[in-house]
Amino acid sequence: MNYLDIHAHFADEGYSFPEEWERIRAAGVNTVVLAGDTVEHSAMHRDFCAEHEGCYFCAGVHPSVTDGFGAHTLASLKILADDKKCIAIGEIGYDYHYPETDKIAQRKAFVAQLELAAALKLPVQIHSRDAAADTLVLLKENKSLLAQGFLLHCYSYSVELMRDILDLGGYFSFGGVACFKNAAKVQECVRACPHDRILSETDSPYLSPFRGEKNSPANIPVIVKKLAELRGEDEEALAAQIVKNAHKLFPRLGV
Repeated sequence: MNYLDIHAHFADEGYSFPEEWERIRAAGVNTVVLAGDTVEHSAMHRDFCAEHEGCYFCAGVHPSVTDGFGAHTLASLKILADDKKCIAIGEIGYDYHYPETDKIAQRKAFVAQLELAAALKLPVQIHSRDAAADTLVLLKENKSLLAQGFLLHCYSYSVELMRDILDLGGYFSFGGVACFKNAAKVQECVRACPHDRILSETDSPYLSPFRGEKNSPANIPVIVKKLAELRGEDEEALAAQIVKNAHKLFPRLGV
């Protein structure tokens, strides 16, 4: 089967290459997209992708590290986004998990990166944690910037919010959390997600389907098997649909 991981992290995460990449490919994971959380990590991912077939990246600044974000940041992201293997701007968004969150700074960086993506005619990968209402409001307010499409990665909000985001043209990716017995809400969303809007991810090295272990794109087959089980679908058919969805949302895949 042909598997795809739409959201992972390698930069400064302690993986041993080339061994890890060989393990990923041996698992049948033919496409890996590396998400940017800082300019520096986005650049590291660009360099990795240049040397690895089937690997692509996103350029972006994570909401938790928006200190110092400004015009120079956007200029650096634009240079990275000009690379043919950069498929999107991301991961960008809101993260209210920590009490010292600067919500104003996060909003400014979120909107600025949406504007950059729209100017470059690129889709976006969105991170949203503990910020469901504000995320929906911002996306509605900036619907004109979403014409190239967007993905909410590691989706864990409600089915009701999913429907609102679907109306805006959103896609959703699910990872190892869907494999947990106590993840009823996520599993409900997996079942409810339209077949043409669902994607698979690991968010490696985080959120392994095996608790306590470091995650890897090599675990994508485990995740897709669970997604298919939850949806009552054939695993091979779902894997093929996920690849189709990814190519529709991210046209630079395969370039």
